[in-house]
Amino acid sequence: MPVLQRISVTVFLIAVLAGCASLPEEVNHPTEPVEQQVSSTLSELSDAFRLNNASKETSAVLLQDTGWDALAQRLALIETAEQSIDIQYYIWNSDASGHYLANRLLAAADRGVKVRVMLDDINLNEREDLLVTLDSHPHVEIRVFNPIPSRKGVSKWLNVLSDFSRLNRRMHNKSFTVDGALSIVGGRNIGDEYFDLSEEINFRDRDVLVMGSVVPEIQKSFINYWDSTWSYPVELLGGEPSDSLVLGEIATPKYKHYPALPEGNETSKLFMKQAMSEMTWVEAHFISDRPVPLDSDNTSEPKATAQLLGKLSSESKQEVLLESAYLIFDDGQLEQWQSLADSGVQIKALTNSMASNDLATNHSGYAARRQDMLEHGIQLFELKPEAQVCEESTQDISKCAPTMPYGLHAKSAVFDNKIAAIGSFNFNLRSTYLNTESLLIINSSSVASQLALDIEHAMNEDNSWRLGLNDGEVQWSSGSQIWDSEPDTGNWERIKSSLLQLLPIEKYL
Repeated sequence: MPVLQRISVTVFLIAVLAGCASLPEEVNHPTEPVEQQVSSTLSELSDAFRLNNASKETSAVLLQDTGWDALAQRLALIETAEQSIDIQYYIWNSDASGHYLANRLLAAADRGVKVRVMLDDINLNEREDLLVTLDSHPHVEIRVFNPIPSRKGVSKWLNVLSDFSRLNRRMHNKSFTVDGALSIVGGRNIGDEYFDLSEEINFRDRDVLVMGSVVPEIQKSFINYWDSTWSYPVELLGGEPSDSLVLGEIATPKYKHYPALPEGNETSKLFMKQAMSEMTWVEAHFISDRPVPLDSDNTSEPKATAQLLGKLSSESKQEVLLESAYLIFDDGQLEQWQSLADSGVQIKALTNSMASNDLATNHSGYAARRQDMLEHGIQLFELKPEAQVCEESTQDISKCAPTMPYGLHAKSAVFDNKIAAIGSFNFNLRSTYLNTESLLIINSSSVASQLALDIEHAMNEDNSWRLGLNDGEVQWSSGSQIWDSEPDTGNWERIKSSLLQLLPIEKYL
């Protein structure tokens, strides 16, 4: 078949499949009355800690640096919930932690807690029946962001091509708010690999437990997405409810060298009291991108989160520290980094090595820009797959390389050891121009310094390779050892990365 004829057939198939899609272009949700938060156990605990705060700051934060902390705090919040649980995630896996959290959410709904879950569509993986079944609970409501009209197989991805400018816009935000009193925001999705429980790969990741005046900002962002025209009730996706899909008794996940996860109301209340006592009072703000872009075809304008990070960088006088699973800057951004470096600001970035990256495509985009970054004043560090920080975090060598892969998923930044930014934003072009993202900005020298120490610890030679240029060529070093190509990788991996760099996909990684 001639090339032009094949193209015509492909375009025709895409048009037919798009025409078969049954979802409306957008959904207009009925206006719901704003519910006034009444007193709850969590709000009373929060108020009590606020009264004991002698400083002027009105928000409090606690960094979640381990998978156990992250899962334990989520579970304790669910068990203590009395009124509402509002959740927004890019990925929710059907694995041990994903099933157990869903099970505990259903138990909270059985107590009368109103549970709302907002998920991006790209990773639902044909779980519409399960989601519709959960949604059938009188106290559970599930909505899906920007769903693809065709739900299965090849037709689903052909449908993406038929409306690429819209369906390429994904909701990458993460938030977990309970009783309007406490929230968890940051980089983690829901799944074993984000909680140090996986038997396939585990991630260095980061979230923040927050309370105080910033929580209403997080809640407002959730409502903006929940009520947006790209937010679809899950029943519109065509799933069929089934009693056989309802989650039954599910075993509590266990860690080898951490305490048991909190179970039950009393244990969870004591757990939350202890967590609150460890929180630091700060000035904090939450920012998220518009759920529906004003111009979905415009992929050249940095979104609100990217603009804010750019502003914080440009205002820095001494040092910018970046930690990002995926790291890609375009020509304009590189020029801005160069100007900052020329003014005397030290710029250091930690990202995945080829050996620790879970996505070859994303690494190829970074690798193509790696020399440019070094030439424009950015110091680069790549996480080793056998980094010591894995065992420090998991307390379980069986969860680390070489037994299983270990990589970076955290997304954080520190500006002049004064301001910390933690959220869903990767320092790449997809986060800058395409996805919706969210950020917690923390104005606190103590928290910023704590985060900076943690990032710099991950940059040392026990955990990362340091990159440099030798006669214009990239080199990797650790102690006295030097490599001229990606350490701990094979020829085929490097060839595949080189081939992927030839594709015009940099912005979509």
